[in-house]
Amino acid sequence: MRLNSHPSGRHFLQIPGPTNVPDRILRAMDHPTIDHRGPEFNALAKKVLSGARHIFQTKQPVIIFPSSGTGAWEAALVNTLSPGDAVLMWETGHFASLWKKMADRLGLKPEFMGGDWRKPADPVAIGERLKADTGHTIKAVCIVHNETSTGVVSDVSAVRRAIDQARHPTLLLVDTISSLGSIDYRHDAWGVDVTVAGSQKGLMLPPGLSFNAVSDKAIAASKASKMTKSFWAWEEMLAANANGWFPYTPATNLLYGLSEACDMLLEEGLDAVFARHARHAEATRTAVNAWNLEILCDDPRAYSGSLTAILMPDGHDADAFRRVALENFNLSLGQGLTKVAGKVFRIGHLGDFNDLMLMATLSGVEMALGLAKVPHKPGGVQAALTYLRDTAPGARNG
Repeated sequence: MRLNSHPSGRHFLQIPGPTNVPDRILRAMDHPTIDHRGPEFNALAKKVLSGARHIFQTKQPVIIFPSSGTGAWEAALVNTLSPGDAVLMWETGHFASLWKKMADRLGLKPEFMGGDWRKPADPVAIGERLKADTGHTIKAVCIVHNETSTGVVSDVSAVRRAIDQARHPTLLLVDTISSLGSIDYRHDAWGVDVTVAGSQKGLMLPPGLSFNAVSDKAIAASKASKMTKSFWAWEEMLAANANGWFPYTPATNLLYGLSEACDMLLEEGLDAVFARHARHAEATRTAVNAWNLEILCDDPRAYSGSLTAILMPDGHDADAFRRVALENFNLSLGQGLTKVAGKVFRIGHLGDFNDLMLMATLSGVEMALGLAKVPHKPGGVQAALTYLRDTAPGARNG
């Protein structure tokens, strides 16, 4: 297989991550690798560790690992818990299920609530379960903020309020792998103890970096944790990071990219970034509704700003449709995973993205729907176009 063997023109990578890496970040990563024990690296490390705190909206430490988001999942669990600890987890989709599977493998005792992949976590049900846990055996609540497999967003601040109202000392661990840098997320204000994230989505980087933002309560829990850990241990990372270093060889060139990504997000302003994503998500849903297709998330309050998952009509295979889009229009769409395999395709509209990129994506989808003979009404592209025109900055200022 040859790399970059797509036909002429730009390949449209519109899966919900990894996302398109902008030229600014590619050029930053192209710098020569430097001595990770030298003064230049020390300045870089201090910059990215500070910038990351701004993106997580926290004053607490953010630990950066050279790994995928799966590594950050494991770090969150092994640093805060002990073997046999009970963990309350909510099933919103494929990735929540994988986190639960990891907890099983690590010797924890996860309790899985929910199971409807079309709805967010239920803070009321979580609160009631915690009230019933009078012995405080549940040591952590684990929630996926934006479930990448379904496009369903859970209300993290409401979950924190439910924990507080139950007067339960449990930790709150949150996965933001497909929401950080795309959907409003506030580690400190929402009282999260460990926030998990990855580099390859809203941060606009290639895969390879993962993150744990940690509260004082989480750091205290890590000192009592009895889970086996070495590479994932926070203690050495926190000590070295305090002076702008890493305890082992860092992913230097990815940190160059992270520095540029933080600059890009903060130059635009986080509120503007979130508004841009929300607008593109609404335009996408406008197209889906005009096509007379069904959005997988059935709670409008939980719609995702990062992606939209779309149900195929009965008798039509989502993967066959995705193949038509790729082969005819050089457009990659996200596949349905496990429970919704073959039933759903996903449009990613996050990261380095603008109006014309969205319109090209939706045009490819509409053309592919026709070629694949998927029942739909034409006009989704025009509906989205009208929405974007009427909500453009010039329309608001005119």
